[in-house]
Amino acid sequence: MSPWVQKRVCERSLTRVFLIMEILGSTFDDSVFEESRNRVSAALPAYEPKLCEPLWFCEDGNVEDPLEEQKTLKFRGDLAYKRKQYQVALDEYLSCLSLIPAGNISVKRDVLEGIARCCCHLGRKEEALNACEKLRTDVSNTCHLTCVLQLELSVHEHYRDLTNSISSLQQLCCLHPYHPWYWLNLAMSFQRLLESPGCPERSSTEEEHEKQQGTNNIIRLKTIMCLIRARLLIEILRIQQFSFVLENSQRALQDIEEALHVLQPTEKMLQTVSEVMAEDLNPEKMREENQDGESLSGLYIKDFDDKWWNKLYTKLQEETPDLSMHRPLEETFE
Repeated sequence: MSPWVQKRVCERSLTRVFLIMEILGSTFDDSVFEESRNRVSAALPAYEPKLCEPLWFCEDGNVEDPLEEQKTLKFRGDLAYKRKQYQVALDEYLSCLSLIPAGNISVKRDVLEGIARCCCHLGRKEEALNACEKLRTDVSNTCHLTCVLQLELSVHEHYRDLTNSISSLQQLCCLHPYHPWYWLNLAMSFQRLLESPGCPERSSTEEEHEKQQGTNNIIRLKTIMCLIRARLLIEILRIQQFSFVLENSQRALQDIEEALHVLQPTEKMLQTVSEVMAEDLNPEKMREENQDGESLSGLYIKDFDDKWWNKLYTKLQEETPDLSMHRPLEETFE
């Protein structure tokens, strides 16, 4: 196409654009087509950046602006927490919390998390959990809920509260069913519960012994269930991994095999558990159910036992009619 023809095509295209703009009531401002020398340049106001010295927020002095006072207290609390001065940090955070406007949810979340962590280190478990509960009231999406659950988990783990740690991990597994590390952590928590002094192998009476045998069997099966689920997920993700991430996955798989070796599940048991825990593990379903950042409005999160354990237990009963939790599992799955 010759230059002259190209010019004519461009002119016709521009004409069509102008006609459409006139029909829609839109036009270009004439100043757009003026020569640059004819345009009036507006003088920009002088910009004077605020200069802050290191640790400027530690300086004593009256701060009249509530927003500046809020920032100062928040930064002081963060610095004190970093220095492990937890009581000082807690005092600063509490003072800051009273100044935060109702609409500033993000800063409020940060400060409440700081309060929870300080109380945890200071041995004030109930106050730490109360701060976590306040955080729950402002939760609006799955990311916020995940942060709250992880914070609660850290408090329970700090006080070696296995039962509540398991509860937090179960909620995380329901919220993120394809997160292998939550499943592995949950499996290890179940295993510690199984090995804890609170689960004796022998009881004083036969009735107590049967009851304890049933409890131990359930915990053992849940441990195996979580280990299998973690193994399946890691094997899926391992295909796309490299370097140290791949090494971590391989190490985790080795830990899972060692844990299963200790629990000694039968081949039949492993096969049944694997079938149940792999039912939803296909790429399409995993993409559809990815809830990262999803609004909690209208989102229904099933209870862990309803979603996983009851399904497995029903399957085990179908395949093993004489299943009994009051005698060793090896006798049932021979």
